Amino acid sequence: MTDDRWEPPSVLLAVDLVILTLRDARLHVLLVERGVEPYQGAFALPGGFLHDEDEGIEAAARRELAEEAGLADVHLEMIGVYGDPGRDPRGRVVSVAHLAIAPWLPDPIAGTDAASACWTPVEDVLFASAYVQLAFDHRRILADGVERARTKLEHTSLATAFCAKTFTISELQQVYEAVWGVRLDPRNFYRKVQSARGFIVPAGPMRRPQSGRPARLFKAGPVQALYPPMVRSTQPGHEVLGGHAAGIAPEGGEHA
Repeated sequence: MTDDRWEPPSVLLAVDLVILTLRDARLHVLLVERGVEPYQGAFALPGGFLHDEDEGIEAAARRELAEEAGLADVHLEMIGVYGDPGRDPRGRVVSVAHLAIAPWLPDPIAGTDAASACWTPVEDVLFASAYVQLAFDHRRILADGVERARTKLEHTSLATAFCAKTFTISELQQVYEAVWGVRLDPRNFYRKVQSARGFIVPAGPMRRPQSGRPARLFKAGPVQALYPPMVRSTQPGHEVLGGHAAGIAPEGGEHA
């Protein structure tokens, strides 16, 4: 039996973006300073409401990506749906959050409803004593997005996208250290990289620095899914952003 008096609840649909890049060997997230209420003057993730009933969710996310970061041809993937009551003082708002990761991103330009936009080190937001407080539930969304990025570095060749066309093992290690937020043992890291078949391949002559030993050059290999994966560990002393433990698992100590 149906109740003719029932009316559907008023729910607004929005998209939020976790846009990550590396700057100065540190993982950064794009934040905007809100120019309107609620939370005027506070920092938040880029995002906004769907324009109309005909706009799809991914289309809205790509529109915001272009408006807030000037990015068009970047891989987007959904992080999750966030719809707890009270997350937005304007009413019941459900947000579909997306993750975008790209290297060498330029300085951002603030969108229409933002006072400013800036790249901010992730650890300045996710540490317990964070320097930057985010509006709404965006700290939770950011934490979920960073964890998704860390997982992608475990199972895919994404890390090579943050390197130049040719790179050294040391430069690749710096990418993992920046995203995972840990110091990695170079010898163990080298073994892990070499055991992941098709991850990287040799690329021409060795690089000869002004001082020190020459370094072998590599380029991205043909595979996208890594096997075996570059699995993190939970060894003591591997404290990372957000209070999680991470690192390269020792031989024989891999875990899912």
